[in-house]
Amino acid sequence: MWIASKHGFFSIVRKEDVFHVRARGKGDLDNLRNASGLAEEVQESFPGSDYPWRLIVGSESLGKVFEALEDSIDYGNFKGMIGATPDQRDKLDAYHRVWAEMNRWQESKGR
Repeated sequence: MWIASKHGFFSIVRKEDVFHVRARGKGDLDNLRNASGLAEEVQESFPGSDYPWRLIVGSESLGKVFEALEDSIDYGNFKGMIGATPDQRDKLDAYHRVWAEMNRWQESKGR
């Protein structure tokens, strides 16, 4: 699952009995860890991985992550909020490109 949020950009996958909340930038995981009050430490360096930083958590901690993400939605326009958030605004162009690609896909389906 990909999540684009005011705390950062994340990919969450399940491996065996734990969840890997992954990021391309450590600061994003630091933001999420602080917002959710997690005790787990950000782990670094997963050779051969495209996401070098991770929080490895169980179900209870993953629930705290989703609660923090829910609580962070205090804006009416996501891209506008990203542009106004100093440690996230450098992602704005990438989010615009993702938005445009998904819009092209939607239009290709006749909607």
